[in-house]
Amino acid sequence: MNAILGILFHSLGGASSGSWYMPYNLVRKWRWEIYWIVGGLFSWMIMPYIATVLTSPGWQDILSKTDASTIRLTYILGVLWGIGGLTYGLGIRYLGMSLGNSVLLGITSLVGSLGLPILRNIGNLGEILPAGDSFSDMLSTTSGRIIIFGILVLMVGIVLCGKAGLMKDKELANVKEGVNSEFKLTTGLIIAVISGILSAFFSFGIDAGKEMGEAVREIAVSNNFAFVSDGKYLFENNIIFLVILWGGLTTNIIWSVALILKNRTGRDFIDTKTPLVKNYLFCALAGTTWFLQFFFYGMGETKIGNGASSWILHMSTIILTANFWGFWRKEWAGVSGKTKATIYWGIGLILLSVIIMGIAKTDFVN
Repeated sequence: MNAILGILFHSLGGASSGSWYMPYNLVRKWRWEIYWIVGGLFSWMIMPYIATVLTSPGWQDILSKTDASTIRLTYILGVLWGIGGLTYGLGIRYLGMSLGNSVLLGITSLVGSLGLPILRNIGNLGEILPAGDSFSDMLSTTSGRIIIFGILVLMVGIVLCGKAGLMKDKELANVKEGVNSEFKLTTGLIIAVISGILSAFFSFGIDAGKEMGEAVREIAVSNNFAFVSDGKYLFENNIIFLVILWGGLTTNIIWSVALILKNRTGRDFIDTKTPLVKNYLFCALAGTTWFLQFFFYGMGETKIGNGASSWILHMSTIILTANFWGFWRKEWAGVSGKTKATIYWGIGLILLSVIIMGIAKTDFVN
């Protein structure tokens, strides 16, 4: 049952992550940096604060009593994750949507799921890194080996989706504009590698802030709170997200303010010639939907842990949701049967990886 609930929560989180940008398409006459920071305030400050206040008992005392080094590390990982998010768009710009998303999501999936386990096997790093399974630990258990197999299946699926995207771009290329006039393979790959690695730091931040989540859990369990099951509290991770997202907020505010000053776009916030009320509402919806990805991720993590399986389930459902919106918007209309078969195989393997992760976490395997 825990595995099923974990997959459900991670699927809801992935669906939120794959859908959150849609409301931004309805924002009118605002420059990017304006709607980005307005939505971001909901993503990285308002919603995390509300979630923490409502679900994390004693959160203020916990933050004040938590070792400063723990909060500092969690925050710094959030800052680095924020940089990964900002450079994501630049990687897409130089590589294109299909190749860019495949490379970025593939790297993020791989680093977020296996980065820490591999590092824990190197020298004395395991003593200073957040506690958890090492890669050798994963190889020594049936569950761990199944998870590694699921990661390999996901990688193949992502590669096929990327290949299908390149085939589609070639088939549907506008002769006048070309497939991607800004295509720069070397530059794009360098940026994509950096962004993909840093985007995985959110997963590392969760491990780094476990002390705070455990303190919330202890209070919830000892006071017989609702949503406590098998010694875990469904919302124990929200306080960790609060600190990680402080880091993401810092990165994005600095960048957005710099763009606002450079482009002199600050008047957009109050320009009555724009649909202000609708713009603020759509930005709030986008930001709230974005936060829900990690709200549900935290719930899924309490059911199956924050190891490789949780991160892969999260990334898989993001990719599946993004492809759903692509089909809904008829982005694959008019392509050849071979291209459609390639994207279907890619999506099928991604779905298979989700099933494999679920099997790895069943009581039968463990």
